[in-house]
Amino acid sequence: MSVSVKLKQIYDSLYLEFGPQNWWPGETPFEIMVGAILTQNTNWGNVEKAIANLKNANLLDPQKLLKLAPEHLAELIRPAGYYNIKTKRLRNFLKFFNDEYDCSVEQMKAISLETLREQLLSVNGIGRETADSILLYALDKPIFVCDAYTYRLLVRHDIISEDVSYDDIQALFMDNLPHDVKLFNEFHALIVRTGKEFCRPKQKCEKCPLKQ
Repeated sequence: MSVSVKLKQIYDSLYLEFGPQNWWPGETPFEIMVGAILTQNTNWGNVEKAIANLKNANLLDPQKLLKLAPEHLAELIRPAGYYNIKTKRLRNFLKFFNDEYDCSVEQMKAISLETLREQLLSVNGIGRETADSILLYALDKPIFVCDAYTYRLLVRHDIISEDVSYDDIQALFMDNLPHDVKLFNEFHALIVRTGKEFCRPKQKCEKCPLKQ
């Protein structure tokens, strides 16, 4: 069975079980960008608290955050954990967003996927998963986001070996699926849902929709 057929079977099984996931949670593309940075090394519940702090202070705006004192920003995003490190990363991104695109999402969307990805990866503190999350979920660019859930699921279903890289996993999806934003969005969200409920470090295979 080809990889493309296997991936389609996985997608169809998960979609049948869970339905549409309506990802990524966020009211605006900028909120999604901030969330993608803050969610590094923490769970989404903590990120929601940090974003709620920014919203309640009426500061979820790139220009306002740029003018905010770093210590004040750190206190607001404290619930997301590693708040001093994430303050630096967020400010690095904000400076890039302002200097290169005048804080305009539409200007960013007009740039090619390849150029944007290279630019984002040049920002200190923005890794591949974060960059790809921004590209897919905030900017509607057709790139597949890979994470620990993706790796674990594919290894356990003998689609990849344990020593593959992020780029190898991403290429697996990009080479075997149509380059469609909605498909990539939904597929990744379904994998995360499966990883949280069934394909955990201590797996719960008995009721998993991929058991067969």
